[in-house]
Amino acid sequence: MARVQLALNVSDVDAAVEFYGKLFGVEPAKRRPGYANFAIDTPPLKLVLIENPDVRGAGVAGALNHLGVEVETTDEVSAATGRLAALGLATAVQENTACCYALQDKVWVDDPDGAPWEVYTVLADSDSARPGSTPSAAQLADGQEQGGVCCTPAAHVAVPAGAVDLLAGEPVSAAHCC
Repeated sequence: MARVQLALNVSDVDAAVEFYGKLFGVEPAKRRPGYANFAIDTPPLKLVLIENPDVRGAGVAGALNHLGVEVETTDEVSAATGRLAALGLATAVQENTACCYALQDKVWVDDPDGAPWEVYTVLADSDSARPGSTPSAAQLADGQEQGGVCCTPAAHVAVPAGAVDLLAGEPVSAAHCC
């Protein structure tokens, strides 16, 4: 089952867990210091809470960390990578990367305004994560790191020939994440 992921920056993860537990009527699927995620059946949603008070403002200001689609297998991530690249979107692939207390394979793309989207699968549970802001696909492809990104160095970044950065309108170069 694929489901949409919404990763939010929160100023107080304990208060956020209490609120979202009440809102969706479920307990967190995973809880770590400064981090929680909910695997919600109805509506099908993976809700990720990342304690990040430095960027979280009031209301919706600073709320979004990143968006994603959780899939079941690495083959589905590979298929998404091929489909997105064939459509001319700049992609950044991460394999066996520790993120959000899980080992994952993923591909990143940016929406037209630079919001990062990932298509990912969880390979295994992990004790490590680097919570914080999430880089765009273009930043990953260029090897740029934002402080506290939720990734570790990628095994490789796949950039299709002729891929263009959606924001800059310039060719994307292959490099390593983070």
